[in-house]
Amino acid sequence: MKGFRQHPFRVVGRLLWFAGEVLLSWVDYLFHCVDCPQSSRLQARSLWLQRIARRVARIFKMEMQAVGNLPARGLLISNHLSYLDILLLSSLAPAVFVAKREVKSWPVMGLLAQLGGTVFINRQRRTHVGVVNDEIQVALDAGALVVVFPEGTSSDGQNVLPFKSPLLEPAAQQRHPLAVACIQYTLADGDAGMEVCYWGEHSFFPHLLNLLSKRSVRATVRFAPVTNHSSDRKELAQQLHAAVSGLK
Repeated sequence: MKGFRQHPFRVVGRLLWFAGEVLLSWVDYLFHCVDCPQSSRLQARSLWLQRIARRVARIFKMEMQAVGNLPARGLLISNHLSYLDILLLSSLAPAVFVAKREVKSWPVMGLLAQLGGTVFINRQRRTHVGVVNDEIQVALDAGALVVVFPEGTSSDGQNVLPFKSPLLEPAAQQRHPLAVACIQYTLADGDAGMEVCYWGEHSFFPHLLNLLSKRSVRATVRFAPVTNHSSDRKELAQQLHAAVSGLK
């Protein structure tokens, strides 16, 4: 709450801006996604999420830099630092995201993720992994870019956490392009590891209010293709972890 006390007018103004964008997102969704044919709904929702992400990113004054070739389809494996990750990657390309079930309960961000077609996984149910992998495969076969955060949780960005292998089955089948991404954030007026990254014991609203008090957020994401990779999930997890870590 320190940021709110230091810049109350900035925070309140951006919260009102945020509320307005959420209302506009509903109208946009009704016009472009509700009645679209089933065959094009996945693409429509991804494009909707991209439009909303670009507008919401402006509220945080996000300055984005992409390094390397941004994939247009296939599977993208990325590290995970914050709820801003989806805004960042969606702003750069229409995509389908795979996220932990808890993201659904995040105020506002959870709703946007649901409407955008995010695939949610219940990590407490082993049998749910197969269902999610099937959904990932359907999206890949439809030509979508699917983003997976195999760390399973977010971190402070100091290191890339070990990758969990169950959701890498579609990648192990080697039927679609595979790429990795590494996200990094910096703040001119704060500590990105504590004030942008959302991890540990952080609570959503205090974290959000503090982040809205910052002048701007600089986000850098580096991309690299992955070729000649293992068809064994556990070996592949290690290869992808090394590839993402190598982009830092």
